[in-house]
Amino acid sequence: MPAMHEVEYEIIGDDMQFVKSELDPGEAVLSEAGSMMYVEDGIEMQTIFGGGSQQQQGGFMGALLSAGKRVITGESLFMTVFLNQGQGKRKAAFAAPYPGRIQAIRLADVGGELVAQKDSFLCAAKGVSLDIAFTKRFGAGLFGGEGFILERLRGDGWCFIHAGGAHEERTLAPGESRRVDTGCIVAMQPSVSYDIQMVGGLKSA
Repeated sequence: MPAMHEVEYEIIGDDMQFVKSELDPGEAVLSEAGSMMYVEDGIEMQTIFGGGSQQQQGGFMGALLSAGKRVITGESLFMTVFLNQGQGKRKAAFAAPYPGRIQAIRLADVGGELVAQKDSFLCAAKGVSLDIAFTKRFGAGLFGGEGFILERLRGDGWCFIHAGGAHEERTLAPGESRRVDTGCIVAMQPSVSYDIQMVGGLKSA
């Protein structure tokens, strides 16, 4: 596994936050398309195929598999790497798409893996990979065709996730369960098992 890039960062703002990362020469961050706010001179943008998982899976076939999963779930085929090619430190900023909170998580502190709600991923240090962890399609007539999709982030570097509203962190005891609306889950460790259940009758499902 390649070494993760140890980026420095600062989260700025209140209800409309953005994360500003400071990159040493040769360091890079990875983001979804459309999340960049600005980059300083010396930072080169490179488009990659898939979610970065080819670094672990190997070559073109790994990239093709990663990209195929992203297309199936409605994500873009490509992601963008922002690489500092300058001689000194350079900054790159990534903005949240709507009011809420940006949470910085070092994957090494949570066991090297995190399962996150689709669209919550904002950016990460290069070396973190994204993959699809779980996909559940709801009936089009009942739920308007919406789905529940979770992404898996792997690595040991910093990643930044975003979600609307206030966040609450909960630690579940062994065997403890909690019912949560699918729209209110931001991220969890893979030791948490999860599934979709119907609650109540048809009108309150």
